[in-house]
Amino acid sequence: MAERKSAKKGTQKSAKRTTATGKTSKGFTADERAAMKERARELKAARSGGKADGESDVLAAIAKMPEPDRAMAKRLHTIIKDSAPGLSPKTWYGMPAYAKDGKVVCFFRGAHKFKERYAMFGFNDTANLDNGAMWPVAFALTELTAAEEAKIRALVKKAVS
Repeated sequence: MAERKSAKKGTQKSAKRTTATGKTSKGFTADERAAMKERARELKAARSGGKADGESDVLAAIAKMPEPDRAMAKRLHTIIKDSAPGLSPKTWYGMPAYAKDGKVVCFFRGAHKFKERYAMFGFNDTANLDNGAMWPVAFALTELTAAEEAKIRALVKKAVS
């Protein structure tokens, strides 16, 4: 954002941005900034030619999660690896993600990540889930029962088909 000089004192003030509703935007939250820093670290590691071990990075990210997100992420990790062994685990914005040819197909975001009431399992546009003109690409998760696990297995298999 551009800064402007105050005519009276010659000091600089930050310009404030307002939203369409007239509220002052406070910018990114601390959690959002942390996720962006994590993504920058991931990209830097990839550019430097350092061969990251995606599996251990994902397991480390899962280990840092508080319960119940950790248990859900562990279970999803197993489901995804079993359903689509061709996907490579990697972190994406610090979250467990699974990629095909280097592009993230699906990911898990714990509820704690942005202090939300539910975790999310989502797919990126590389997933082959197209179904007409509209289809879901993210799912709220509050728990993983056998029914949800079966749906996730089917979606992951379709996503990589």
